Formats: sequence, structure tokens, C-alpha cells
Amino acid sequence: MAIFLDKNSRVIVQGMTGSEGQKHTRRMLSAGTAVVAGVNPRKAGTSVTFEAAPLGFGAHDVTAGAVEVPVYGTVAAAKEATGANVSVVFVPPAFAKAAVLEAVEAGVELIVVITEGIPVRDSTEFVAAARAAGVRLIGPNCPGIISPGQSNVGITPPDITGPGRLGLVSKSGTLTYQLMHELRDIGFTTCIGIGGDPVVGTTHIDALAAFQADPDTDAIVMIGEIGGDAEERAAAYIAEHVTKPVVAYVAGFTAPEGKTMGHAGAIVTGSSGTAEAKKVALEAVGVQVGRTPSQTALLARQALGL
Repeated sequence: MAIFLDKNSRVIVQGMTGSEGQKHTRRMLSAGTAVVAGVNPRKAGTSVTFEAAPLGFGAHDVTAGAVEVPVYGTVAAAKEATGANVSVVFVPPAFAKAAVLEAVEAGVELIVVITEGIPVRDSTEFVAAARAAGVRLIGPNCPGIISPGQSNVGITPPDITGPGRLGLVSKSGTLTYQLMHELRDIGFTTCIGIGGDPVVGTTHIDALAAFQADPDTDAIVMIGEIGGDAEERAAAYIAEHVTKPVVAYVAGFTAPEGKTMGHAGAIVTGSSGTAEAKKVALEAVGVQVGRTPSQTALLARQALGL
């Protein structure tokens, strides 16, 4: 099984005709993702042809050759024509809010927002709209979500791991990739990059709850980073609701106080939001925390008795 995304997911790409949209649509198709439409009001009625080639685990379902993906003027039109239930947003920051709100209003079940640099005010508005509508939103400023061997929505490399027993939720894209690779012999049900902005649609807690409910996820890897209190809140949730083994890594043990490091949300003020404070909170509820990604991978193996 998987959470939020599976082989039956049908995907719209908002911004598919742009350079980034085209590049990653080709990669998603090559990984076996059912990309069924693009959206661009100025290019409605056209199509884009992609040269797909098997790439990654599960790509045996991909036939090498040209794949023609139609372009619609609106998300609603694309959804009605194709039965799509997922949209991924590759739209510049200035237009991202409108794109996400359009997908919410069209009734798309899962929206993945890859765009970085979106103003927090805009993110706050569309995250609230998605929650009010009961829409699952992942991001913004994230690598997306992959259920290896089933579907890959976003920019996560599909060829670094396969399906397996672990669930992974992470604020960091590159650390997601590293843990996926280091634990590739075990594999994952789903890997989610939630993004590191101050406001995100899906939280660690959302993912923890879904992995806890998934019968095929035997252990959970959680990657956090300095700034905010998301990891402390996740620790409180784990204590009350999660019975599966959880291991964690918190990026930023050497980060200087008062400086934003990488993500917009990764800033430490006094003792609040430090990696050490997060480590203490997690360990207090039985979560083993690695000092490095490689040590965290070793802890995940130990949690599975390997």
C-alpha cells in the first residue's frame, strides 16, 4: 500500500508547458506516473509530446516512446475530461496562489506545490482554502511525493529506491533523497517531502497519522530541521498515537543562532527551534535520533530488527 498517492492516481501538471514543467513531466512519465493532462489557458487545445523511457523502480510498466499529453485551459476542464484526482504545480511564485486556488475550487483531491519563493501570505491563504475544502495539499517549496513502483509526483528521483516497508516524511528534499538511497535495499511505501516554509499544507503529524494507519508501513523515518516547533509537536503526537517505531534526524546542529539556514522556516531564536531541543523532545517519547543521516539509516535498520 501507500499513503496519499498510488498507481491509480491520475495527474494534472499546472505549468507543464514551461521548461521545468516539461522536464519533470518527462521524468514522472518515465517513472510510470499517469500524467493525463497539462493546464495552460494560453495553450488550451494543444498537446505536448514527451519521449518517455523506463526510469526507476516500477518503470517496467513504461513503454519507451512518445507520449502525447493534452493541454486544457483550466483545471476544471482537465479534471472533467480525464478524471484526474491529483495536480502538481510548477507555476512561478507570483501566479502560484491563483493556480492552487483554481485546483482547490475544481475539487482535485491532492495538490502538490513544488514552487519555492511563494510569499507566506499567499501560502497561508491557499493552505487555509485547501483545508476548508478537505483537499490534501503538500508543499509549497517541496520535492513532492513518491510511492515507489506506483507513482511519483514532483521532482524526487524515482530510481534511487524501490517499494518496501518504510515510510518517510521530511522537511528537506536532499535529505529525503539521501535516506531513500541509503535504505534502498529495504524500500519505502511512500516518501513525502513536506517543505520547509513557515506555512505548509501537510505536516509531520499528518504523515505520521497516515503511516500509522497504513498496514504495509512497518517503521517511520522523520526528517526535521531547526526552526519552529513542528518536531516538538510531532513528538507529542507520537507519544499519544503512534505505536510503530519512529527514527528521526534533525538537520542543523551546527547552525548559528539568529540566521536563516536554507529554508525560510529554518531560523533559531534563543533556545527555541534548536536541533538539540528537538532531539531532546523526540528522544523523550522513545524516538531514536541520529546525529547524521547515515546514523539515522542505521537506526532505521535496527528498528526493523535488521
